[in-house]
Amino acid sequence: MSNIDTRVAFPTNDRETVSAHFGHCRYFAFANIENGEVISTDFVEPPAHAPGVFPKFLGEQGANVIITGGMGKAAVDMFNAQNIEVILGADGTIEENLKTYLTGGLYSRGSVCDHSHDHGDGGAH
Repeated sequence: MSNIDTRVAFPTNDRETVSAHFGHCRYFAFANIENGEVISTDFVEPPAHAPGVFPKFLGEQGANVIITGGMGKAAVDMFNAQNIEVILGADGTIEENLKTYLTGGLYSRGSVCDHSHDHGDGGAH
């Protein structure tokens, strides 16, 4: 049985930086944390984006937290329904954000998008 305490998901396109909009990422990085230490990180290609798909996918992957740039309120609610904590407003590298998260210094900056980005998906992220 795994001793993983937390599985943190980061949307990314380049496997290094946090994507501004999780709904358009090429990968999710999953950091597996045990006793406050990162024990492993893996990258998974998500299924095709559609409203509600990523929250369910991350829940199935065992994620407890998603750290991302921004997302709409409906998406935040869907992640919360999967018991996944949402931390918004992240930018920079996955490594920097993960270090800050592990020290308890990363807080959601409230970057909930409430406007259309003309993504062809009704503004959903």
